[in-house]
Amino acid sequence: MTSKVDQIKQTGSTFTPEGLADFLSKKILSYQTSDNLTVLDPACGNGALLISISRLLLERGTNFEVQGYDSNEEYLNVAKNKLSYTGISDVELFQGDFLEVVECKEKQLSFFNSDNIQKKCEFANVIIANPPYVRTQILGSEQAQMLSQKFGLKGRVDLYYPFLIAMTHALKENGILGVITSNRYLLTKSGESIRKFLNNNYEILEVIDLGDTKLFDAAVLPAIFIGRKKANTNNLSAKFFKIYEELNCYQGEFKKSDNVYEILNSSENGYFTNGIKKFKKSSGILRIGNTKENSWTMLSDTEADWVSIIKSNSCCIVGDIFNVRVGIKTTADKIFISDNWNSLNDQKPEADLLKDLISQENIKPWGSCSKKKLKVLYPHFVKNGKKQVINLDDYPKTNQYFIQHEEKLKGRKYLIEAGRNWYEIWVPQNPALWKLPKLVFPDISVMPRFYYDNSGKIVNGNCYWIVAIEPNDIDKLLLIQGIANSNIMTKYHDLVFNNKLYSGRRRYFSQYVQNYPLPDFNSKTSKSIVDIVKNLNNVSENDSISELAVMLERMVAKAYNIEPIFNLD
Repeated sequence: MTSKVDQIKQTGSTFTPEGLADFLSKKILSYQTSDNLTVLDPACGNGALLISISRLLLERGTNFEVQGYDSNEEYLNVAKNKLSYTGISDVELFQGDFLEVVECKEKQLSFFNSDNIQKKCEFANVIIANPPYVRTQILGSEQAQMLSQKFGLKGRVDLYYPFLIAMTHALKENGILGVITSNRYLLTKSGESIRKFLNNNYEILEVIDLGDTKLFDAAVLPAIFIGRKKANTNNLSAKFFKIYEELNCYQGEFKKSDNVYEILNSSENGYFTNGIKKFKKSSGILRIGNTKENSWTMLSDTEADWVSIIKSNSCCIVGDIFNVRVGIKTTADKIFISDNWNSLNDQKPEADLLKDLISQENIKPWGSCSKKKLKVLYPHFVKNGKKQVINLDDYPKTNQYFIQHEEKLKGRKYLIEAGRNWYEIWVPQNPALWKLPKLVFPDISVMPRFYYDNSGKIVNGNCYWIVAIEPNDIDKLLLIQGIANSNIMTKYHDLVFNNKLYSGRRRYFSQYVQNYPLPDFNSKTSKSIVDIVKNLNNVSENDSISELAVMLERMVAKAYNIEPIFNLD
């Protein structure tokens, strides 16, 4: 039987709770004052959003009609039953995929197909939606590529991207779109194309990052976009709000509030509590970059000034000096990775193919790796400067081990279709680089854990790494380690990339870390940071680490000409 979580992952279906539906409906109608409206929800599910906005329109005495679409007949029947009790006289609900066919008054138009993508069918004054969130990995590469081609998208595609484009085609000029999506597109590289589309087609009214508030049962962090469809836009005054659970060490006063919606509606920023959880809310003007990435920055004036000081006291970014690489991707970890190879006894693969592995669970910011002693069965090597894969005839025990798992390994058809051997690691990286000094950090972590390794270990795919190819790069790595592990860079990361997950966990994507600003490598302060980091990497006593960490914070602050941060708030 399919669990609720599995169903959400596969379909992207998450129903909107009443409180969030009412919040979004009120926001939308604060910008739409017309007397005659057509309201559309292209993925209406159980009808929560349509019911909410319809109640408000009835109270306002507005003439309106409602249209809803959903591909799930069961959900649609629930929506019909619920809407029948609201007193709305003009309701049309259709079973079908909105991305393929849309009802346009008197005729049915399939206006989103590749032959007719530019044809518009503008009939809605208001679109309210919580479209499905399904990432490329779940959609499958074939479906994702089809959607990318059909809707002119680039990079990794989430299902709500084409929904945003399709909804725009259905919306009248000056119509209002209010939509709940994942917040990932706000800052990720994969969100470039949809950010550009929204900026080009809407007067952006509000962007609300709901962060880790857990307002409804979704595996992703949600955000709200509210915009007015415009042919020509100049988004210089778009408002943003963001709210995240406060898990750090703020010791000041917390304003009392009954719930998250009350906090969002408050004209004040700062720290709030509902008596159970604590939250930090900030707001300001959305800054939209004029680069090809069309970056969106959600900073208050004070935060923007602080970030500006960091940048003005920097000479470069990490990406100017180093490539940030992801670790190996076996796509069959249970076969290739273990901390208990010895249990196989005589069937254990040859020892020279079992390599020490750094994984996110055994990384700490200073000192040596801890916890599990993982090893990876690594069938790759370098010969004459080129990456090679072993010949199984030369390794009979490994050959026998792989044969035991042949069905699973050969099931990785993408590897065979790429002309590779069935027993290879999908992404082995360059074997020649593993022996070099490197900086390793987890993809996901509550606090920064940039770890220096010079023992030749391989890096797992749940981590990223930066390698010192030249001997004089080592001190540069150590400077980056000191900067990246500091409270100052953690605050910079939170402000500029704004990418926390639930429970305060941060994402350390390569695209973020490679944009960390760095001070002058040759300055006295930078050299002092390197010296402190060398000491931190060679001590194990907690008291010594604490003392050195305080010294590090002071030196990092001096490098950027700002006040040190000893506790994040």
